[in-house]
Amino acid sequence: MQPLSHLESFVRSAETGSFSAAARQLGLTPAAVSKNVARLEKSLGLRLFQRSTRKLALTEGGERLLGQISGALGTLADAMAGAAGTDGQPAGTLKVSMGQAFGREYLVPLLGEFLARYPAVLPDWHFDNRPVDLIGQGFDAAIGGGIPLTPGVVARELGRIRVVAVAAPQYLAGRPLPGHPVDLAGFDGILRRSSATGRVGAWSLRNESGEEVAVEAKPRLVFDDPEAMCRAATMGLGIALLPMPFALSWLQNGALRRVLPGWWADAGPISIYYPSRKLLPAKTRAFVDFVVERFREQGFAERMQGACVAPA
Repeated sequence: MQPLSHLESFVRSAETGSFSAAARQLGLTPAAVSKNVARLEKSLGLRLFQRSTRKLALTEGGERLLGQISGALGTLADAMAGAAGTDGQPAGTLKVSMGQAFGREYLVPLLGEFLARYPAVLPDWHFDNRPVDLIGQGFDAAIGGGIPLTPGVVARELGRIRVVAVAAPQYLAGRPLPGHPVDLAGFDGILRRSSATGRVGAWSLRNESGEEVAVEAKPRLVFDDPEAMCRAATMGLGIALLPMPFALSWLQNGALRRVLPGWWADAGPISIYYPSRKLLPAKTRAFVDFVVERFREQGFAERMQGACVAPA
């Protein structure tokens, strides 16, 4: 029977396409992963990879072996991780991906309570605004929006996000307030450029009666970062259309005010994603349930709809 470390090194190398990436996931050196795979090949009498300086490519035999063992290996690893907990408690490194600003604002404040509840878990959190390959990059979970639901990944929705128009009180002072989205054309707009496409985003605002109107604000500033847009708006430089997770704290402390409070755009859900394995590691299950529970208790979904945002 092959050692589990040899099989795991092979599967991770095949999934990531390199010994280096597999080593990062396994906490080993690339040389150790390469040696494990070589030992597996020797014991099987079969070449599993075609090696080049740029990438690993599975041989026909390697493809066949991967298909036979990858699912079973994942189940076995999860069972072993669950059994390895301290007195049956969740344990081990918890690798999670989340957006930079969102993670700092909404997840980091929960760390103290989470660690007190699960002291044997070691959070290894990655703050990145780009979607990740949850399974291919070895993450236990990810929090964000727009992550593709590839095979083997499930999502639990935390709340739907509204985009709202905001401005600083000093910018609005002495100006006639807009009563309809078409009125935004007469105001300075702090606009957002997509870092993925390079295009300036276009929004249509809607109201409770179902009316939907395209927004044509006068460009005054263009940023690709919503945090920078918040800062510029608080400086009184114009009106910004911002997702509620970024605008909420500024609305609550009075640095920003809603403009057109009856209008918004739907930016879709924000969810917690995790692998859909039969034996989910106890650490992952504990984290997912904890986040869902705390976000529900804090009224996150309601707050992201624009409720309870009056200045404190």
